[in-house]
Amino acid sequence: MPTDAQLLTLAQWFSPGYPVGAFSYSHGLEWAVTSAAVSTATDLQDWIATVLRNGGGWSDALFLAATYHAPTTDAVAQIDAQCRAYAPSLERLRETDLQGAAFGQITRSVWQETDHNGIPAKLTYPVAVGFAAICCSMPLQATIALYLQAFAANLVAAGQRLAPIGQSAAQATLHALAPLCQEIAEQTRDGDLQRLSSTSFLADIAAMKHETQHSRIFRT
Repeated sequence: MPTDAQLLTLAQWFSPGYPVGAFSYSHGLEWAVTSAAVSTATDLQDWIATVLRNGGGWSDALFLAATYHAPTTDAVAQIDAQCRAYAPSLERLRETDLQGAAFGQITRSVWQETDHNGIPAKLTYPVAVGFAAICCSMPLQATIALYLQAFAANLVAAGQRLAPIGQSAAQATLHALAPLCQEIAEQTRDGDLQRLSSTSFLADIAAMKHETQHSRIFRT
């Protein structure tokens, strides 16, 4: 079981206040709302559940765990290259690249063990988190679960800004997604990249469409 100190560290890493700029990204959700694919809290929950189970959530969890188990920094670099290649669109690549760089920068400056172990300056977001987690002796499954919960929370917050979804409905949505985050964390903790898959096709198309969307408030 995670210790109190470990839980507090993970809570800080995945807090909305941790300066990775997560609030700037909607992961294609902005286009989905604009196109009326998502307009209610139920739609939002279904959309995020699909992304978690069949899209970026699943692949990020595997990349995070694979990095955690990586035997060398060269292996980490290879995982990072695969993570970049797996991004289905330009904006999704920028999203993981910029958040990963921001996470690495602030974490190196605060947690000296990550700097001592040589966390690279430019890693994709799940790879940067996985590397920091092993450097700081964080429990893997809890790290994945909280990473996914923060990912879902950011999309819920984006949905609130884009659609008429109130605070109570938003929190109920996030609460309903929590078991799925736990389930995926358990299923992906071995970091087996042979199980990479992505079938959230509409979410991927939404990310591509967002690149040329005329009016927008999010970066992705």
